[in-house]
Amino acid sequence: MDALSDMLRVVGLTGGIFLDARFTAPWCIAGQVSPDLCAPFMAPPSRLVCFHFIVEGNCFIEVSGKEPVAAGEGEAVLLSRNELHKIGSDLRLQPTPAGDIMLSPEGAGVSRIVHGGDGERCTMVCGFLGGDAQLEPLLKTLPSLLKLKVRDTPGGEWIAQSFRYGAQQLVNGDPGAATIMSKMSELLFVEAVRRHLTTMPEAQTGFLAGLRDPAVGKALALMHTQVARDWTAEDLADAVNLSRSAFADRFTTLMGQPPMRYLTAWRMQVAGHKLREGRQTIAQIAFEIGYESEAAFARAFKREVGVPPATWRKGRLQALKAAEN
Repeated sequence: MDALSDMLRVVGLTGGIFLDARFTAPWCIAGQVSPDLCAPFMAPPSRLVCFHFIVEGNCFIEVSGKEPVAAGEGEAVLLSRNELHKIGSDLRLQPTPAGDIMLSPEGAGVSRIVHGGDGERCTMVCGFLGGDAQLEPLLKTLPSLLKLKVRDTPGGEWIAQSFRYGAQQLVNGDPGAATIMSKMSELLFVEAVRRHLTTMPEAQTGFLAGLRDPAVGKALALMHTQVARDWTAEDLADAVNLSRSAFADRFTTLMGQPPMRYLTAWRMQVAGHKLREGRQTIAQIAFEIGYESEAAFARAFKREVGVPPATWRKGRLQALKAAEN
């Protein structure tokens, strides 16, 4: 069982491509993904990851306050918090806002950028991964920038070729290419996170450290995939072949909170997602996340969030309508 994959399945991670970019040196642009660029793939997400896959050439990418990162052909750079960033052949140049030079799609294709001087070429496809607030535990513990050499991943050569092919078909307006690129984008993200897990110091704590630990990672996967089950610390300890005390100590050390406290917080995140969707009654949501009654769920939700679920849902729907207007 894979806690990372299970979590991403539960939160409904969706990816896509929004830009085909062709540069020639010297060039430097600045930008970040706007939620409205995700419209062909999903409703505006509350959490966004931006990525650039370098098809040809080389460039540098910099997030404010961080050291620039060099990226070359066949590499993907992911910005886990979708921060404003610069990308170019020379980051000392005054950056051009990406939105100022982005050309609208031709038919069913994607937006394009053709920009720069008459020097070395660099082409890339730029995309996103979006999800709900349930992604926050993962995203807040990732570095702001991750680089993945795609060929070094399992099946990397196939992934790189598929990404290039799918991106070109999307640029050409092939309607089936959007599904391909969505899956390829998700795969890039999962592989980048997996690689990051292998480089973390042994003493590190937090959500990623929990995912990496065999016992805690398995417990997280169980809680994520069977959120309605009436879990106890003893049940989870048995499932990962540890004593209750050993399991509770390891979980608390790595995650910063006891397992039952984590489970409650996770249930509230799942509940928040379902409340925002608006397709189920509060009683149905209560049952699906492990509460025997609507009243018990309402008490727990108010204790964790500060307001009853009905009030919280109403406020979110009003905020969404206001944003649409």
